[in-house]
Order: sequence, then structure tokens, then C-alpha cells
Amino acid sequence: MKRLMVLGLLVILTMGLLGGTLHAEEAATAEKAITATEVQKHADFVWTLVAAFLVFFMQAGFAMVEAGFTRAKNAVNIIMKNMMDMSMGALAFWAVGFAIMFGATKTGWFGTTGFFLSDFARDGDPWTLAFWMFQVVFCATAATIVSGAMAERTKFVAYLAYSVVISALIYPVFGSWAWGSLYKGSGWLEGLGFIDFAGSTVVHSVGGWAALAGAIVIGPRIGKYVKGKAKAIPGHNITLAALGVFILWFGWYGFNPGSTTAANTDIAMIAVNTTLSAAAGAVGAMLMSWIMFRKPDASMTLNGVLAGLVGITAGCANVLPGSAVVIGLIAGVIVVLSVVFIDQVLKVDDPVGAVSVHGVCGAWGTLAAGLFNASGVTMKIIGVQLLGIVACFLWVFPTALILFKILKATIGLRISKEEELEGLDVGEHGIEAYPDFQIHPEARSVKI
Repeated sequence: MKRLMVLGLLVILTMGLLGGTLHAEEAATAEKAITATEVQKHADFVWTLVAAFLVFFMQAGFAMVEAGFTRAKNAVNIIMKNMMDMSMGALAFWAVGFAIMFGATKTGWFGTTGFFLSDFARDGDPWTLAFWMFQVVFCATAATIVSGAMAERTKFVAYLAYSVVISALIYPVFGSWAWGSLYKGSGWLEGLGFIDFAGSTVVHSVGGWAALAGAIVIGPRIGKYVKGKAKAIPGHNITLAALGVFILWFGWYGFNPGSTTAANTDIAMIAVNTTLSAAAGAVGAMLMSWIMFRKPDASMTLNGVLAGLVGITAGCANVLPGSAVVIGLIAGVIVVLSVVFIDQVLKVDDPVGAVSVHGVCGAWGTLAAGLFNASGVTMKIIGVQLLGIVACFLWVFPTALILFKILKATIGLRISKEEELEGLDVGEHGIEAYPDFQIHPEARSVKI
């Protein structure tokens, strides 16, 4: 009997020890799972913010490209416009634009949440801040595209007004249609299956079509068209423009791979597609300019890089590397043809080719995302892509056209003839970019 009792006690003790060990192992496993989740969460935050910082650096790239492709007497004005696109745009997007784009609404009109980042004030979720940081630099990119197309003749105060409106309203409305569900909204285009992973249309075509409207309303620069024929007005520093293109290419690794907003393995394919399309865009534009002008034109080749980057932005996550090469190559050819057509046939003065690079190649990239979809191509996919392209143009171009006409009729859109000849740097900002090298028109008549 005693032996049985002893054996029973031993069994009970053994089971207790085993049970305790099992509970400890379960707790350890749960703790490891929690730790892994936290690590992934923190990695997502870090990657998203690093990508946002890369996209922010693209503002410097745009400033250098635009300054290099225009004349020295307007360099300060170019820098100021790019700076204010980020500064004014960030405040407008924080106050209004973010709520319109990502609030609880399908139409893009005044979502019920998010004004002044009020969501963060209510729930304290730090992801709201990280996500806003990533989105605000995209907004600034769309806004600053217009700067180059309207360069060398736009009133600074009018440009500031435009920058606020596109950041607070024009860009967020279309953005909500395509990307609203990334936060708390839901857009009708994304509901149809619209593919625009990183913004060929949402960012670049929005900026490009607004640029077209602005260039039409403000008219060409003095001396651009003589007896109906387009005259080349060379930029003052192709080296500076090249530096800007390299900066933009570098920043695009935040633009496209960063749009995962998650530290995962998808980044690798997106980065490869981005690289190949940019390279192919440069080759395509170089060859096309060589054929057309009998010389491999440097400015066209630089724009070819940007065309390839814009072209792959929509489909960078859903096409294969071989397709990325084709997309970029075609974008490089398109951008040369488009620049010549807009300049010589439409007679719209776009000093840096912004409409062609961002508007036209943005549309091509969006269509290409459907044409080269790795998961399969259907007429429905192509139809939705075309619908998104058309919807973007029909929203942005008329709205921007009305905006610029209102600015023209009220505060004025264009500087005086005298200021344009002298340069915006002195007339608008009272400073020169190159004070030791530039000769002012009035100085030519001074006798020493």
C-alpha cells in the first residue's frame, strides 16, 4: 500500500514538473513570436522612413535638373520654387491634403478623419506619422514637376498659391481614387483593380498634366518662337542637370521599393526593375536623338533616364525584369518624340520637358503596368488602366487650367517683359546665383 502511495506521489510530481516545463516552453515560444512581430514592425518603420528620406532628396535632384536646363539668370528662382514646393506643400498636405487623400471617403472629397493629423492626436498610433512622412514627399514631387515647365517667366507669389492648391486639393483628390485604402479611405479606381504601385499616374501624370495647363496659360518665353518656328534656348549648366538626374535616380530607390512600406523581399525585384528601366530609358532616348539629330544628345539622354524611371513606377512590383527593359526603352523613345512634338507642333514652351517626362511617360507607364502584368493580361486590366489615365487627365488638366487662369486674372501669373529679360533672380528675389560671372542687360550700355 505504501509503495503504491509513493508511486502515486512520484507520478503526480513528474506530471507537475512536465506540465510546468510545457507551460514554460509555450510561454517562451509566445515571447519569441511577440519579439519577431515587434522586430518586423520596427523594420517596417525604419524602411518606410529611410525611403521617405530618399524621396525627399529628390527635391534636390529636381532643383538641379531644372536649374541646369534653364538660364543662369533664373537659377535662384528655380531653387526657391523647389524649396517652397516642399515647405508650402508639406503644411498644406498636413492641414488638408492628407485627410482628403486617405480619410474615410471613396470620392476624395473631405474625408471625415485626418485633418491636421487629428487621427494621431486621437489614437496616438505612430504609424500615422511614418505613413504621413512617406506620403508628403510624394505630394511634393507631384507639385514640383510644374516648376520646370513654367520656368523663367512665372511670378513667385502666383507659384506659391499654385503649390498650396495642388498639395491641398488637386493631388490628394486623384490620389484618394487610386490609393485611398492604404490608410483609412477607399478609392473607386483601386476598387476596379487599377495598377499604379508607386505613382506613374498618381504622382507623375498629375504633375505633368498640371504642368501642361500652366505652360499653356502662361505662354512661351520671350524669343522662344520666331516667325512660328521654335528656337532652342540652351540651359546654362548641363553638368548640374546631369547631377540632378543622378540624384533623382538614386532617390527613386526610395520612391519605388519604398512603396512597399514594409521591409520584405519584394524590394529586391522592384529595385532591379527600377534600375533596368532607367538604363533602358537612357539608351532608348540616346538612340532616338542620334537618329533624329545625328548626334547623341545629352539633354535628351538625361530625360530618357527620367522617362524610364517614370515609366516603370506604376508596374515596378508586377512586371518581370525583361519587361522592365522594354518599358524603359519605349519610354526613352517616347520622351524624345513627345518633347519635339510639344515644342514644335503644339508650340507649348516647356524648358525642361516636364510634360513629356512626367505626363506622357507617366501615362505610358500606367498602361505598361497592365500590358506587361506578370500575372496575366486581360482586356479588363487594360481597360481599367486606360480609365485611370483618362480620369487623371480629366480631373487634373481642367482643374489646373482654371486655377492658373484665376491666378492670371487676380494676382497675375507672369512677370513683366523687363523682369523676364533681366532674369527672375534679381527681379523676384534681389539676388544672383552667380554674382561674379553674370552680366546684366543694363550693364552693357555703361561706358567705362
